[in-house]
Amino acid sequence: STFDVAVVGAGIVGLASARELVRRHPALAFAVLEKEKELAHHQSGHNSGVIHSGIYYKPGSLKAKLCVQGAALCYEYCDQKGIPYKQCGKLIVAVEQDEIPRLKALYERGLQNNVRGLKLIGAKEIQAKEPFCRGLMALDSPYTGIVNYKQVAQSYAEDFQEAGGTILTDFEVTNMEVAKESSSESEDGLKYPVVVRNSKGEEIYCRHIVTCAGLYSDRLSEISGCSPEPRIVPFRGDYLVLKPEKCYMVKGNIYPVPNPQFPFLGFHFTPRMDGSVWLGPNAVLAFKREGYNFFDFSTTDFLDAVMYSGLWKLVLRNLSYGLSEMYRACFLSAQVKQLQKFIPEVTVNDVLRGPSGVRAQALDSDGNLVDDFVFDGGSGDIGSRILHVRNAPSPAATSSLAIAKMIADEVKRRFEL
Repeated sequence: STFDVAVVGAGIVGLASARELVRRHPALAFAVLEKEKELAHHQSGHNSGVIHSGIYYKPGSLKAKLCVQGAALCYEYCDQKGIPYKQCGKLIVAVEQDEIPRLKALYERGLQNNVRGLKLIGAKEIQAKEPFCRGLMALDSPYTGIVNYKQVAQSYAEDFQEAGGTILTDFEVTNMEVAKESSSESEDGLKYPVVVRNSKGEEIYCRHIVTCAGLYSDRLSEISGCSPEPRIVPFRGDYLVLKPEKCYMVKGNIYPVPNPQFPFLGFHFTPRMDGSVWLGPNAVLAFKREGYNFFDFSTTDFLDAVMYSGLWKLVLRNLSYGLSEMYRACFLSAQVKQLQKFIPEVTVNDVLRGPSGVRAQALDSDGNLVDDFVFDGGSGDIGSRILHVRNAPSPAATSSLAIAKMIADEVKRRFEL
C-alpha cells in the first residue's frame, strides 16, 4: 500500500504514462488506480480507433508535435508486440468549390507538421482509391491507420505489471491529502506523505500523484485543492454502422473538410479492425459524464454542465450548429443526408444505429474549446506533489506513447525522481 508514484486513471494515457515511468525508474514503486473493474473502459474503449497522422493541428502546438511522434511510436509498438493494425489511409474530401481553399490550407498545415506522404488528388484519383466516393479534390494521407486501442492499452498494462507495477481496479479516488506526522516518525517526516482514499474507505500511501482521469480530470483537480479550470463538459458522439453487406463501399477513412466555424470535425466514414464501418459521430451535450445512451442522466453532471457560464457562451456562438446536431441525433435520414455528400449510394436502409462515445471536452470560462493538451499542478503540501493531465483530447490515443514521454519528463522535473 506504499508507492513512490500513483497514477490515477487506467485509460490509454494513464497506462502509457505508468509504463514509461516504471521503465525509466525501475527501482521505484508505481501504482495505477482505476475506478472501474476493467481497464480502458471509457474514452479509450469508446473511440473510433483511428491512428491519426497529425494534419489538423496548429503548427507548433503540442497536439501537432505529439501526434506525429505518437503515430510513428504507435506503429512501431504494434509491430513489436504483434498487435494487428491496418494502414488504410484517409481521404479528406472537398465536395463543394468553397471547400477547396480550406483543403489546400490543410495540406500546407500538414506539411508544416511534418506529416508523411501527404498529397492533393483530383476526382479520378479519389475514385481510384474509393470507388464509391465522389469529390472535387481530396487530401490523401496514406499513413493514417486503424487499430483497437483497448488492445493497445491492455498491452501497456501488461508491460507495466511485468516491470513490477501494481494496478488496483475498483478503486475510485475520492480524497487526497497529506498525512499528519506522528511522533514515531523519523526527523525526515513521512516517506510516503500523501494519503489517497477510495469510495470504500481504503487507503494507499505515496510520495507523488499523476492524474490521467479524462472525464473526471477537473473534479480530481478540485479534490486535490488545485484549479477547477479548465472545466470538463461531456459531449456524446453517436455512430451509425453500415450493414455488413454494404461495407464493401468503404476502403479507408473518408473525412469532410473541417469548417472552422464549427467546433467539431463532422461526419466521417471509419473502417474498423473487425471489418465493420462506423459512420459519424455527431456531437451533442451528454447529460451524464459516462452516459453512452440517449436517456442516460446524472443530476450532478447535468447541473455541473448547465451552470457553467463557459458552456452557455459556446452554445450561443454555435446555436444553429447545435440544433442541427440534435436534429440529426433524432433522425437517421438527416444523418444519412450528410453521408450522401460523399457516397451517394448510401441509403437509410443501409445503416443501423451503432455505439456511442463520450468526449471529455475541456472548456474555459469564455466558452472556448481548450484545443491543446494541458498539464498542471498546484501549490502547497498536496498541490506540489501532483501533476494533473487536465486535457488530453483526440488524438490522445494516437499520441499516448509520446504523451507518456513528456509526462515522465515533467514528473522527473517537478518531483526530482
